[in-house]
Amino acid sequence: MDKLLALKMFVASVDAKGFSAAARQLNIATSSVTRMIDSLEAELGAVLLNRSTRQVTVSEAGATYYLRARQILEDVAEADAQINDRGELAAGQLRVSLPVEFGRRCIVPYLGMLMQRHPQLELDITLTDDIVDLVSERIDLSIRLGSAAPMDGVVSRHLGSFQRFVVGSPAYLAEHGLPQSPQDLTGLSCLRFNYSSAQQIWNFVRDGEELRVPVSGRVKSNNTEVLREAALAGIGLALLPDWLVGGDIVTGQLTRLFEPYAITPNSAVPAISALYLPNHRGSRRVNAFIEFLEEVMVFRPV
Repeated sequence: MDKLLALKMFVASVDAKGFSAAARQLNIATSSVTRMIDSLEAELGAVLLNRSTRQVTVSEAGATYYLRARQILEDVAEADAQINDRGELAAGQLRVSLPVEFGRRCIVPYLGMLMQRHPQLELDITLTDDIVDLVSERIDLSIRLGSAAPMDGVVSRHLGSFQRFVVGSPAYLAEHGLPQSPQDLTGLSCLRFNYSSAQQIWNFVRDGEELRVPVSGRVKSNNTEVLREAALAGIGLALLPDWLVGGDIVTGQLTRLFEPYAITPNSAVPAISALYLPNHRGSRRVNAFIEFLEEVMVFRPV
């Protein structure tokens, strides 16, 4: 019995919830799938899939076996991809983690350019604002905004930078007044990103002098788009990146405050970084995506 093929058929049957659907995905006869699964169960001495006239379900033993079988198939595919990845072409699957709104607005709209340029490249994209563990989450490349979290054994490559603006809606400013200096924020409602620290400080730097202003408000979120919508709704003032609110400032839906200052929350830096493991140095897949990102950074929306 071809064990690797048996594992592939078993995993496909679980994913497709049936032998016929798995056979269609694999482009083989249903009878070939059922015979292979029967042989696998006979060799293991355990029932992996429960059959009925209506459906195929996974047994308790099958659920455990499925997790290991799927991992084996992914490891084999990754091993093949790493060998092929040293050639001239970017080929195989690349698992990428992107910040949610930055990915949606500044990277995903341009993916057609990347895919057309590299027809053998496959992408598995995860959108999250959390810090990802490249090893345990099997991520090949992670894009980080702000301070790249220090991690042992991780390569960090600087791609570009951005600015952060304090913005508010004309309606909010008309009702509460236009703040004349950063210190005026202490009496206003500020929309804050949900960092781990209890208190949030907005740092204002001008002509080499730093001003630290503690801010507070009734609304905070772990999603920048939520803060943008709240600012547009006149709920308060927000500190948001240029790529997110640049268009709103141009149309007059939001007003930018304190223009002479460079502004950051807490100790964050305005950097865009690519993180990957050292064993991906020289990876054609990773390099192709980074080259694409460096082009995107030039004409990203502001």
